[in-house]
Amino acid sequence: MKFLNLTWSDLKAMLVVSLAVLAVIATAQATDPGPAVQPLSEKERQEQIRRADEQARKRQESIRAAEANGISVEAGAIGGFRGARSNVIMGYGIVVGLNGTGDSKQVEVTSIAMSNAISRWGTVVDPKNFRSKNIAIVSVTAELPPFAAPGRKIDITVQSLGDCKSLEGGVLLPTPLATMTDYSNIYAMAAGAVSIGGFNAGGGGNSVRKNHPTVGRVPEGADVQKSVPTQFVFNGNTLYYDLDNPDFTTVKRTADKIQETFPGLGVQAIDAVTIAITIPSADDAVSVISQIQKMEVMANSEPTVVINERTGTIVIGGNVRLGPALIAHGSLRVQIETEFITSQPAPFSNGETTIVPSTRTGASEDSPEVVVVAPNATLDDLAKIFQAMDVSARDIIAILQALADQGALKARIRIQ
Repeated sequence: MKFLNLTWSDLKAMLVVSLAVLAVIATAQATDPGPAVQPLSEKERQEQIRRADEQARKRQESIRAAEANGISVEAGAIGGFRGARSNVIMGYGIVVGLNGTGDSKQVEVTSIAMSNAISRWGTVVDPKNFRSKNIAIVSVTAELPPFAAPGRKIDITVQSLGDCKSLEGGVLLPTPLATMTDYSNIYAMAAGAVSIGGFNAGGGGNSVRKNHPTVGRVPEGADVQKSVPTQFVFNGNTLYYDLDNPDFTTVKRTADKIQETFPGLGVQAIDAVTIAITIPSADDAVSVISQIQKMEVMANSEPTVVINERTGTIVIGGNVRLGPALIAHGSLRVQIETEFITSQPAPFSNGETTIVPSTRTGASEDSPEVVVVAPNATLDDLAKIFQAMDVSARDIIAILQALADQGALKARIRIQ
C-alpha cells in the first residue's frame, strides 16, 4: 500500500518516531522547574514592607473609627416599632395514624381526648374500651406574625405529651390555637401531616434513632382565622421606636439621625431604649416607618466580653481597653497512670492468681509565659498578646477573669 509515495512500513516508522518525540517533550516539561524565581531587590523588599505597614495602619484607623463613631447599620436591624410584634399561640390536639408508636394505655388522657373527638360526630365511645397504639396526645405551638391577615398560613410545631415513641407518619387532627390567657378567641386552626425529619427503629434488642422523633413540624400547617389587634400609632400621632439592646449612645445617635433626615417630625429620646416620634398625621405612619427602618445609623460598640465556659467560646466587643498589667501564665500538669499486673503464685503453693495495680505519678510544670501590657491596649493588641502567648481558649478565659478581678480589663464580663 502506497500513499504519497510512502509504503506502509514507512508510515509505521514515522508514527513510532513521532510518539517518541512527544514522550521526550512531555518528560522535559514535567521535569522542567520553570523559570527561576528572581530574588527581590532591596528596593522591592522595602516596598513590600511599606505596603504591609500601610495596610496595618489603615486597619488600626478603621478599628479606632468604629470604636469612636460606631458601625453603620440599618435602624431596622437594631430595633423596631412598638406594637409590631409577634404572638405565641398554642393548643392541644391528637396525632393519628402512627404505626404502633403512639401513647400506651398508661396515658389515659389520650383515649379520653380521642373518645371526646369521636363523640362530636355522633359516635359515643367509652374511653376504657378505647385502646390504640396509633394515636398520641400532643401540644401544638405557633408564632403568629404581626399583622397576620385571615387566610394566611403559618408553620406549627407539634410536641408529644405522652409516652409515644415516635410521631413519624402521623397526621394532626384539626386543632384550634389561641393565647394562653384567652382560649375563647381562636386565632388559627392547625392540621396536617407531621414531619419529624428523622426516625426511630429497632428490633431484637437493637435500636437506631435519628434526630428527635417525638417533636415534629407541619409547614404551613395552620390557617389564620383572625388577626391580633395591633396598634403602632399611639396618642398624639406618636410612634415609638425601641432598640433591641439598651444603649444611651446609640439611641442618641439614632434620634439625631431621624431629626436630621425628617426635620418636620418631633423626635425625642426618652431613655436608653425608646425614641418618641411625632408625625403630622396617622396616615403617614407606614411611610415614615418604612423610611426610618432603612435609614443608616451609627450603632455603638459596647465594651463587653462574653464568655461561655461550657463551649470555650469567647467574644470580645469593641472599645475594650486594658490598663497596665503584667500577665504571667504557666500550667502545672499532673499525670497518674495505673497499670494492672497479674501476680502468679509459686508452683504447689496453693496460692491464687491476683491482679495487682501498679501506679506511677509524675508532675511537670512549664515555664510561665510573661507578657507586659501597655496602657490603653486595644482589642487588636489583646489579640496579638494571646496569639504570642500561644494559650488555649480555657486559658484565655482564666486570664480575662483575672484581669477583670485586678481591674486592668476595662469592660463588662458576661458569663453564660
